[in-house]
Amino acid sequence: MKALVKTAPGPGLTLQQMPDPKPGPSEVVVRVKATSLCGTDAHIYNWDEWAQGRIHPPRIIGHEMCGEVVERGPGISSVAVGDYVAAESHFTCGLCFQCRTGQAHVCKNYRILGIDVDGSYAEYVVLPERVLWKTSRDSPPELACVQEPLGNAVYAALTEDLTGHSVLITGCGPTGLFAAAVARVAGAAIIIATDVSDFRLGLAKQLGVDHTLNAKTDSQEAMAAAILDITGGEGVDTALEMSGDPAALHQAFRSVKNGGRVTLFGIPTGNVCFDLPNEIIFKGIRVYGVTGRRLFETWYRLAGLFKAGLNIRPIVTHTLPMADFAHGFQLIKSGQCGKVVLFP
Repeated sequence: MKALVKTAPGPGLTLQQMPDPKPGPSEVVVRVKATSLCGTDAHIYNWDEWAQGRIHPPRIIGHEMCGEVVERGPGISSVAVGDYVAAESHFTCGLCFQCRTGQAHVCKNYRILGIDVDGSYAEYVVLPERVLWKTSRDSPPELACVQEPLGNAVYAALTEDLTGHSVLITGCGPTGLFAAAVARVAGAAIIIATDVSDFRLGLAKQLGVDHTLNAKTDSQEAMAAAILDITGGEGVDTALEMSGDPAALHQAFRSVKNGGRVTLFGIPTGNVCFDLPNEIIFKGIRVYGVTGRRLFETWYRLAGLFKAGLNIRPIVTHTLPMADFAHGFQLIKSGQCGKVVLFP
């Protein structure tokens, strides 16, 4: 099969022939129909400091995918050959304290598809039966393959109910845009989005965001004043920080009202200092750190949101043959894209 492989330490990936995978007990082989690029994959492609300490080549990368089951190993009972599936990318141990107390999304021993085991940037991938998610044929591959990152946004946005609330989203990368779509269908009253890219703020508008602010052209003070004006001097009920940018982190805490909620999903590249008394403690706010998705609670909730009318189509802006992967990563670097999907 053809696959994108991190063959050795250093920037880039290699498109090469690899042996077709074979399933073991409780595993299946899935023919990959579509697989999307993620910021994590960009870190690996660029070979930054995080990737150097985490990835051990050779490794087929990629973890956001959908496809069809083509072969089953021994002991499979829940899926058949021909089933259309997506996959949870976190392979949990089932034995640690977190797994045994309903917190498998923060399993101490989890392995990740495309990082610890060979991933989805390939024509075929082997997956454990327990991570498969049967998907409606009504969902085309370019949308079905993004359910995993969409689940991040569902978990981040709906950690608490936001129906009728004012919501600030700082960072309109794909997950921030997914969060905007989720907030809209979940009944948020007002959605404000900030980013440094007019292209991505335009996508946010297509998803129903009410107000957009460009952090590249507007000062922090001007944005804070605008948010106060939009919310009648109160600040927002909920802030979803999706960028990891230090200025955006402070904007989220500054803009939330006393007694409000801040959810942190974006990953800073270094340490960030806070004025804890004035930004958090004296405001009496609730802060949630979000990683991954709740397994499999978020997946079920996501299926319900689709039935309720969740629209993510504007976020998938580019679909490319897998051989054009370098162009896809360049699009991510430029910020002139939403979600980029590869077709093996």
